[in-house]
Amino acid sequence: VLCSDGYFGWEENSPFDKIIITCAPDHIPPPLIEQLKEGGVMVIPVGPPGAYQVLWQIKNVNGELEFKEIIGVSFVPLTGKH
Repeated sequence: VLCSDGYFGWEENSPFDKIIITCAPDHIPPPLIEQLKEGGVMVIPVGPPGAYQVLWQIKNVNGELEFKEIIGVSFVPLTGKH
């Protein structure tokens, strides 16, 4: 178990096959992208607090990122000192 700012992920245990984020940053945190294994998938809501947000599916395919918009959502914001 790790208790820290989720913006930075968990570098010591990366890369990850799957990353699921359950709070919404206003942009996709670069550390999470860096920790996604080749062939891996991330699901993350992105958008401003209290406004329209988009749930994204991000795949790392041969080192290239593929983005797919899934649905409009409303999640609590990602908070921290990032």
